[in-house]
Amino acid sequence: MIRTVTLIGSGNVAHNLGVALQNKGLKVNEVFSRTKKNAKLLAEKLDANFIDELALLNQESDLYIVASSDNSIAQIASQIRLKDKILVHTSGSVEMEVLRNSSNFVGCFYPLQTFTKDHQTDFSEVPVCIESNNEKTLSKLENLSQKLTARTIHMSSIQRQKLHLAAVFVSNFVNYMQVIGQDLCKEQGVEFELLKPLIREVFDKNELRTARENQTGPALRGDSFTMNRHLEILKKDKQLYKLYSLISDMIESRKF
Repeated sequence: MIRTVTLIGSGNVAHNLGVALQNKGLKVNEVFSRTKKNAKLLAEKLDANFIDELALLNQESDLYIVASSDNSIAQIASQIRLKDKILVHTSGSVEMEVLRNSSNFVGCFYPLQTFTKDHQTDFSEVPVCIESNNEKTLSKLENLSQKLTARTIHMSSIQRQKLHLAAVFVSNFVNYMQVIGQDLCKEQGVEFELLKPLIREVFDKNELRTARENQTGPALRGDSFTMNRHLEILKKDKQLYKLYSLISDMIESRKF
């Protein structure tokens, strides 16, 4: 059973996961960050020790969680030798195998959610995708996940990478579409609040039917008159003009 944890990282995921695990009775022994100030801030929040050198990493925890940026996981793993301790990362896009030389018991513990330090996420409905190189470790990770959420899914690295790609489209890209919408409204002194009921309606409908079934708009209708007017508005912004044209073409060419 996993009772104690070391967090390797002090960013958004580490903050949210650390607090969530602590709230479920686990003890966070230590927090590592290359930035000592960040390690100290999270460690104080979790009543844990903190370090800023991996060479000082304790060897006493049941589970070591690499909750760092995707491009730093391999480098961090190359500096860790845990042998018989469980080592996982929280990335959706990095394969589990990157940890194989760092411990005999490795895996992935990927919470499918967007996190920020200033908002503690309720994990009860967050899907957690787990993977391991052996059944015993997988069972321990499953038990841990079930303390946090009702939605634990066994998933291979390939499946998780495709899921993460999908998440970028439905979360990061969708959010950026709202950034564009806010900017367009601001240019004309129009309140973005006017669009919020529409935004809510889109996502409420997608709870009932598939997004494909709910697609609407001028591109789906083949309404070239409206699309040309939109493009006329965007003609001074080459990037938005290209983006609008590309998305409209994709909607028109797909079978709905």
